[in-house]
Amino acid sequence: MTIKNEDLLCGVLRIAAVFMLTPQQVYHLMDKHGLPTFKIGRIVCANAPAVREWLRQREAVGRTGKASG
Repeated sequence: MTIKNEDLLCGVLRIAAVFMLTPQQVYHLMDKHGLPTFKIGRIVCANAPAVREWLRQREAVGRTGKASG
């Protein structure tokens, strides 16, 4: 998978800022709800389009009560 530079979010603070969350919310979503992140060394990173898709899927489940597949 190739990630464009502008899509790579490095650091919990950056992820939180882009998605208007607190760092604590980012950690909670990672630990409890499967927010798609990965590490480069010790730095938590995310692919912005992957996070947007994850949010769209969670929104769909919230509206219908069913996971889309």
